[in-house]
Amino acid sequence: MKRGLDWRDLQYFLAVARGGSLSVAGRQLGVDHATVGRHIQSLEQAMDASLFERHLRGYAMTRQGERLLAAVEGMDKEAGRITETSEGGLSGTIRISALEGFANFFLAPRIGLLLANNPGLTVEMETIQQIVSLARRHADIAITLTPPSSNRFAGEELGEYNLFIYASPDYLARHAPIRTREDLAEHMFAGYVDELLFTRELDYQGAMGIPARAVRIQNSSILAQMEATCSGLCLAVLPAFVAAARPQLVRILPETMTLRRIYWLVTRADERGTRRIHHLCTLLRREVEKERALFLGET
Repeated sequence: MKRGLDWRDLQYFLAVARGGSLSVAGRQLGVDHATVGRHIQSLEQAMDASLFERHLRGYAMTRQGERLLAAVEGMDKEAGRITETSEGGLSGTIRISALEGFANFFLAPRIGLLLANNPGLTVEMETIQQIVSLARRHADIAITLTPPSSNRFAGEELGEYNLFIYASPDYLARHAPIRTREDLAEHMFAGYVDELLFTRELDYQGAMGIPARAVRIQNSSILAQMEATCSGLCLAVLPAFVAAARPQLVRILPETMTLRRIYWLVTRADERGTRRIHHLCTLLRREVEKERALFLGET
């Protein structure tokens, strides 16, 4: 006869499903990866099923694992609801999937506003961002550049932001003046690796008409692009609110070379009205609206 399921095993399962590896789950739970592995093995034996496929990059759920995840997340949310009702605050874990610029330069400094009155709440931020993270329940909220294309998700415009071309004073001193759009073709830019773009909305240079051959420094980080620009090595197209962290940078042709993008706030439709999700979405909307001038580069 199979033994009953152990709630502790299910908690370890949930941590691995969300974190993607034993080590990440172990850090979240405050134990070593071997302990996590034992609980996963115990759960698989109890269910007589394989819940994860082991890969070099981590643990991917099997179909049995995905079915179990839906049930366990329901149990976890119900436990959180009971705790919220009894303690008066939010509890549990909320994971936000967001673009690096938004997560690091806007959200991270403000996340304390959510935690201040909710001592039982943990907020995780994921900057490797794809909508699939919501579909597979790897995140609760996503900040994206495109609206959802499925009725499984609920989306709303969170706010607009402007981008400009930036250079360092040192770069401008060493190069010929940039007076027209055509002059930009002779300069080197930093930008994203084209093959790694999961949305064309991130192809800032292409949208501005900057030739691909000019983007000779390519990486997956907006921070790296900005630091390369600060060093005097190149130019870059940066969100105004990100570039505001490096006030020494100078805007190039700001009257004619500008680009506007929209952040979308996306959640799973069936969870939109839950207390934790509603509370965090309200906070995000309020803070973005408060800093509208920063996002538009008007400060």
